[in-house]
Amino acid sequence: MEEFVGELWHKLITRQAQTEFGAARVTLDALRPQLATYYRALGGDPGRVLEGADQRRFAPQRRLSQRLAGSHRRFAVCWQDERSLRLPPSLACFPERALNEALYFWLTALAAELPRIGHWFSDNQRATQRLLARRPGLAAGYRRLADACLCQRPDLATLKDGARVREIAIQQALREPGSVAQLPRAAGDPLPVPLWLYPAPLQAVPMDTEERLDEGLDPASNDGEPPAELGGSRKQAERFDDAKQTDGLLVFKLECLFSWAEQVQLDRCQEEDLEQDLGSAAEDLDIISLSRQRRAGSARIKFDLDLPAPQQDDLPLGPGIRLPEWDHRKQALLPDYCLLQPMLADDALPAALPARLQADARRLRQRFALLRPQRVRLRRQPSGDELDLDAWLDHKSNPHRSLDGAQLYQDQRSGRRDLACLLLADLSLSTEAGIGDGRRVIDLLRDAMVLFAEALCGSGDPFAIYGFSSIKNKQVRYQLLKNFNEAYGDPARGRLLAVKPGFYTRMGAAIRQSSAILTQQPAAQRLLLILSDGKPNDLDRYEGRYGIEDTRKAVQEARAAGLQPFCVTIDAQANDYLPYLFGDQGYALINDLARLPTLLPKLYLNLTGCGR
Repeated sequence: MEEFVGELWHKLITRQAQTEFGAARVTLDALRPQLATYYRALGGDPGRVLEGADQRRFAPQRRLSQRLAGSHRRFAVCWQDERSLRLPPSLACFPERALNEALYFWLTALAAELPRIGHWFSDNQRATQRLLARRPGLAAGYRRLADACLCQRPDLATLKDGARVREIAIQQALREPGSVAQLPRAAGDPLPVPLWLYPAPLQAVPMDTEERLDEGLDPASNDGEPPAELGGSRKQAERFDDAKQTDGLLVFKLECLFSWAEQVQLDRCQEEDLEQDLGSAAEDLDIISLSRQRRAGSARIKFDLDLPAPQQDDLPLGPGIRLPEWDHRKQALLPDYCLLQPMLADDALPAALPARLQADARRLRQRFALLRPQRVRLRRQPSGDELDLDAWLDHKSNPHRSLDGAQLYQDQRSGRRDLACLLLADLSLSTEAGIGDGRRVIDLLRDAMVLFAEALCGSGDPFAIYGFSSIKNKQVRYQLLKNFNEAYGDPARGRLLAVKPGFYTRMGAAIRQSSAILTQQPAAQRLLLILSDGKPNDLDRYEGRYGIEDTRKAVQEARAAGLQPFCVTIDAQANDYLPYLFGDQGYALINDLARLPTLLPKLYLNLTGCGR
């Protein structure tokens, strides 16, 4: 009975405290592609991605029902930093769905106008003034949003003294941006304004955050399972130095220790799993503290070896290649920063074409065989293997024409497709993810590479296939699957079918090495085709904006060298970052993974001008 009454009371209080309109809720995921394009079209930083903002603590004046319900202490507000624009994961501020959608677009436009925020109150007013002056078409929409926001603001009659004066200033600033110079001081926080941007949360980092490149554990190593997502938002972190946590004397009373005879066996009705609900616990934290000590991880009977033993690993080819890397914060290339190690799967056995791919391979070879160069008969040549009768008759019909320089022969020459292609495949650990029917992403990548090779073997176009993965900048693994000088056959097919996923995606170094190889090919058109399933990332600082900027720089270097880089991805979030990396026409998103093996050769035809 107590539980029943308590549940009814909870529902009643929660309903009374509720200020959102659930029926009109709009989610960020549904509008993210449109908002990303809108943000960049209005001049926003193209390197920033759109992400969900986690809730932040505020201390506004609350109604009695809200205090009883324990609500309205945390709000998701819009803010941005160097890496991303953080928008609320969902909006239900207004009773109309169209207004909530318009609020997303307004916040995106305001973020493009106000990349950095100093003073929350004055900067938002000035940015709103500038935006409405530059984009007059937004004025009507802003007025509707401002009127709806004013209806949701606290009633002035319920506020006292300084809080009332402050709320009057906020409402006046919403009605007429720029009309209020300063925000009056008052106790507590004002109710967040959904139309404005907020400063980035303060990050308490009491110690040096720069990690050495050869340190760190694999955060994704959890018995082969990927890490759980924290509701689409990113948490702030702080360093906590517990190196001296156990220093000092351990004081206890010896008589409090159990003797062996006093040990009691307990049959526990359930097992405790300390890691069972860590995700939900992290959701409730504003700042996650990161410890320097690693006793918790090392105490478990579990080993996380970054690299396999040499006798079980692929064959390294040479001492490695040192490559630069772009640091966007310094706006400079770091020389010899990455060590790229070419690898060869010398234990991969030659393999015949699998039965499941034979029908598709036969159709592709037949279609691509039509692209093979045919012998061309050239007429009216100064020399050749036989006489051109038409040219000879034309010459004889004009007796005053001299034989000097006459072109009276015809010659047969073989045509030539002047192009070369290098396929670079992402073989990171994320490709081990399942896609249903017992298949994984890596299985489809293998089939795609094999069918791609079978098709180009039919056309006779020179091609090479490489794969890559990485463990920080000291080990960028570059798998040689088929080079330009090797004829495609069972040995190369065996290496393609034996590829295994592992490690991370340091894409910039792999693109630079592939560009160096492709540049050596004497072809007029050189296509660098990149096959990936996600954005650049690694264990170190390559995660986030750093990796995006380095990859973009590598793509620009490839274009400057006369290459044609193009990315084929299966990442559903690719529209957030690939336009910045490869341009609007430099990538393709494959929605149906099962069609990837047959779509890749067709895409090659379109890129080389043969699919028209």
